[in-house]
Amino acid sequence: MTDNDWAGVDRYLVDTLVGAEGAPALAANAEAGLPPIDVSPPQGKFLYLLARSANTRRVLEIGTLGGYSTEWLARAVGPDGTVVTLEFEPRHAKVARENLDRAGVGDRVEIRVGPALDTLPGLAEDLTAPFDLVFIDADKVNNSNYVQWALRLTRPGSVIIVDNVVRGGAVADERTEDPNARASRDLIDLLAAEPGLDATVIQTVGSKGWDGFAYAVVTGPA
Repeated sequence: MTDNDWAGVDRYLVDTLVGAEGAPALAANAEAGLPPIDVSPPQGKFLYLLARSANTRRVLEIGTLGGYSTEWLARAVGPDGTVVTLEFEPRHAKVARENLDRAGVGDRVEIRVGPALDTLPGLAEDLTAPFDLVFIDADKVNNSNYVQWALRLTRPGSVIIVDNVVRGGAVADERTEDPNARASRDLIDLLAAEPGLDATVIQTVGSKGWDGFAYAVVTGPA
């Protein structure tokens, strides 16, 4: 099966199951010249359904881009829920804020701008309740650092998802020199060794090609 076939299946799934939710954000992101690295529409709806099925009310997202995945998560938490999302680029954060406000979910989303490893300590100090779900989709070389922070900001039963960990299969190559694939291997080693997490990795194919995400449940303190 080719990448074109995978993309065709994604288009079929969007037409039949996903619909146009979030499409204005994707269009605005493209118009603003943001890199086309958002989650795919089926993946966006998966995040939405996952958060809904767990009755999630508090979400932390690391890596906002133009707010496409943020919008899905904000819809999932409902009007009484909260999404805190961290974005490095002020220009991306501005586009995201416009997209979220236009979608009618901006009042439940807080965007913190700056390097996540700089903003996470302040977030921890401000924390009034743990997060139910953490979605990590930022610079891949810091994924292990982000998961360690996520452990500090969650509770037993919370879910941590890390996107783009399979890297087109490069994650299985122990001799890879790709820094992102090396970071994925380090992340998987961390997930395997961390007693406070129970985790797996799911491979995916689709319009974004061959990749996958790590899925972990917090089982105890870090």
